[in-house]
Amino acid sequence: MPCGQPDSGAAPARYVLGVDVGSTVVKCHVYDRAAAVRGSSSRKVESLYPRPGWVELDPEVLWSQFIGVIKEAVQAAGLHMRQIAGLGISTQRGTFITWHKRTGKPFHNFISWQDLRSAELVNSWNNSLLLKVIHVIFTVLHFLTGNDRYLAPSFLTFSTHQASMKLSWVFKNIHEAEEAAKKNNCCFGTVDTWLLYRLTKGSVYATDYSNASSTGIFEPFTKCWNPTLCNLLSIPVSIYPPVRDTSFNFGSTDSEIFGVPIPIMAMVADQQSAMFGECCFHPGDVKLTMGTGGFWNVNTGEHLFASRGSLYPLIGWKIGEEVVYLTEGSISDVGTAIKWALDKELFSNVDETAEMAQSTADSQGVCFIPGLQVSGDDPYLCASFMGLKPSTNRNHLVRAILESVAFRNKLLYDIIVKKVHIPLRTIRADGGVSNNSFVMQMTSDLINKKIEKPANAEMSSLGAAFLAGLASGFWTDKKQLKKLRRIEAVFEPQKDSEEYRPAMDAWLQAMKHSPHW
Repeated sequence: MPCGQPDSGAAPARYVLGVDVGSTVVKCHVYDRAAAVRGSSSRKVESLYPRPGWVELDPEVLWSQFIGVIKEAVQAAGLHMRQIAGLGISTQRGTFITWHKRTGKPFHNFISWQDLRSAELVNSWNNSLLLKVIHVIFTVLHFLTGNDRYLAPSFLTFSTHQASMKLSWVFKNIHEAEEAAKKNNCCFGTVDTWLLYRLTKGSVYATDYSNASSTGIFEPFTKCWNPTLCNLLSIPVSIYPPVRDTSFNFGSTDSEIFGVPIPIMAMVADQQSAMFGECCFHPGDVKLTMGTGGFWNVNTGEHLFASRGSLYPLIGWKIGEEVVYLTEGSISDVGTAIKWALDKELFSNVDETAEMAQSTADSQGVCFIPGLQVSGDDPYLCASFMGLKPSTNRNHLVRAILESVAFRNKLLYDIIVKKVHIPLRTIRADGGVSNNSFVMQMTSDLINKKIEKPANAEMSSLGAAFLAGLASGFWTDKKQLKKLRRIEAVFEPQKDSEEYRPAMDAWLQAMKHSPHW
């Protein structure tokens, strides 16, 4: 019988699906009660680059890929759709679309979190007198009240990664969206919201707290869409979806899509999902994801930490009355730099890179400058190599790229230790680059901490499945989930971090020469 067709003789629902819609790949894994993968499928995300700096996704292509990987994964597991207890969806953050409420027709393609079309707006706002006035007002309010709610606005800055400025761009440049919004006919959605809308044939319109808090438009302290920010940026507040719990019964897929309705039991942002998949449930637990970009997340429990500079407060997940907050720092061009090197044939297989880097004592003075600094404050910065010599070979270039990942991990870790006043507990790594033993060992050496690597590096999919499984009763509680964790390797410090000092000092010097290039 074809996969997805009703099957009256099918076994009871004993599996959950975890789908991760990432920046480069859409993946679906079928998990059993032991959290073992029974079947999987993946498809490459096809990004569009209509103009320099613009990054988009075709919504129909993404929809086709999403449905395709689910059907293929269930088929690969030898199962029928009736055997699926629930679906959890993890999605890239900050990528969004707007569409007409009545017709469901999009006004534009998905605008990716990587898109730079708002760079001029971002720079204009960050240098504006109005923003300086806002900083002063909220600094005074924070001083008088001591309330951390006023701390974040006191050093508010905009970023091209956030949806806020790009959404402002949409209403300034796409007339149809502006007109629809005036008539309360415009819907805004991140990837999760739009997929939910399509899966339910338009009957459910919602997002969850983790995705909402990652847009830069949602106030994590009040847990509401920020009306003040929307007024400042001329964005109608009416366009936003209702916000639901992360682990929650969002409804079921329309039966025409998979042959039977499948309960949609979780929606979660990818980094928060990876945090949940790693079972970082306690304050001080740290998750390091190294995929397209690099993300350090610290569980801060019920306390929301606002910090000036490179760290950003987020809602990790909301399950019933429990709200868990995170502090996040990010670095760019981690997996993307390695993929570029692969495309340029510096090596033929990513698995070779650790051995190539270890084959030479150092990078021979070559430094790789990533596309964005740790703070992400220069959207125009281009990636580059410095220190090239006639004797430079592929191994030196590859080592320089991998060293830059470890050096940036060290910088961000030091910021976290300085600014997050919670004792750090376990550090758990995931993402494709966590498979690189050179990067993992060098990071462990530099921060002088043990780093755990799970047997399954696909933590975003697993986190979404865990959340869906809790909502559906497939798993009972977090205690049970922790027993399902499998650790593949533990990297412990082997060298004194001072041994890396000359190379890191040279890299930092190169970084100083690179801004605004």
